Amino acid sequence: MKVVIAGAGSVGRSIATELLANDHEVTLVDKQPSAMRVASVADAEWLLADACELSTLTQAKVDECDVIVAATGDDKVNLVVSLLAKTEYGVPRTVARVNNPKNEWMFDEAWGVDVAVSTPRIMTAMVEEAVAVGDLVKIFTFHQSGAEILELTLPEDAPLVGVRVGQVVWPPDTVLAAIVRGPRPIAPSPDDTLEAGDELLIVAGSQADLPALHELLVKPPAAT
Repeated sequence: MKVVIAGAGSVGRSIATELLANDHEVTLVDKQPSAMRVASVADAEWLLADACELSTLTQAKVDECDVIVAATGDDKVNLVVSLLAKTEYGVPRTVARVNNPKNEWMFDEAWGVDVAVSTPRIMTAMVEEAVAVGDLVKIFTFHQSGAEILELTLPEDAPLVGVRVGQVVWPPDTVLAAIVRGPRPIAPSPDDTLEAGDELLIVAGSQADLPALHELLVKPPAAT
């Protein structure tokens, strides 16, 4: 897979390193000479230029790439890069970094963004996930489809503790994607039994009934 990353800061370089480790081809683009730390990601192609310029994207061969990642620290730049990549070059997939959560509403298909990644939102979700046993926590939203990745840690008194996955009747538009038990991720099969403390990763479509999902997973409080 060919990937162009706009923004060669710490975020862009980290993404590039991971992609290269998985045998993908990566080009890093940045207009700041101070960002040209070529030795830190030596296997990537590097381009010192403004990613908001069509000539730069052409030079980076964006028309041949499978994914473009707009990973700069400027939301305006990330939106422009995504829009140009989608409208001028027809890039199949655009991933954009959201720096300011107040701008997140703009990162959608109207601006050519397929996937928006908000670091503050993800960090908030991780904090909530660490303390909220029995609560559904939104980890990620796919802006194009509206589907969400949700996490829930099963409390000891959850009605599904001891129940096999194949016996669970999930609400429509909802799929159990993974079970994390201790350090071990499990691809759920019908014969797997749910246990207290299991972290469930659930994909819920835009029409999913989240209150019904919560009622299924967590025992409602006793009436007073």
